[in-house]
Amino acid sequence: MAHLNVEIKAKCQDPEFIRRYLQSNHAEHKGTDHQTDTYFNVQHGRLKLREGNIENSLIFYERNDQAQAKESNFYLVNVADPLMLKEVLVKSLGIKIIVAKKRDIYFIDNVKFHIDEVAGLGNFAEIEATNFHAAIPKEELRRQCEFYMTEFRIPERDLISVSYSDMLIAVRK
Repeated sequence: MAHLNVEIKAKCQDPEFIRRYLQSNHAEHKGTDHQTDTYFNVQHGRLKLREGNIENSLIFYERNDQAQAKESNFYLVNVADPLMLKEVLVKSLGIKIIVAKKRDIYFIDNVKFHIDEVAGLGNFAEIEATNFHAAIPKEELRRQCEFYMTEFRIPERDLISVSYSDMLIAVRK
């Protein structure tokens, strides 16, 4: 079943400020994940295999590229054997690009926060409000993202409209 996610991605000028905010507001810190996201060649949407020490999943999503809070419909499958799945996907679809990052993961209720250090790109913050575990209207998900964007003092000029994969592809051209 597809789930709705509203997300904001932005350049992060001060990761420590966001960490302190999350800690002082009793966010649940899931830990620091060292993730490798392998994006595969697909006809539409994005398909990636996430391999990490916390999260291992296959994720397919469709999303419009826009700087403001953006909606995506996604499917997430937890993966017990990412190496074998990766081998099958590489042979059948081919690799589009690989994104390596260090990610601090926090939660407040249904909102997930990432403080990312992406190899070759720099520091970023993501705010993801999702209806994964509860029926929350998309207007409320959008409001949650905008609230935390204000709390984190993220200026609109720092918003990112595309995925890390798109950014890396552009850098390598």
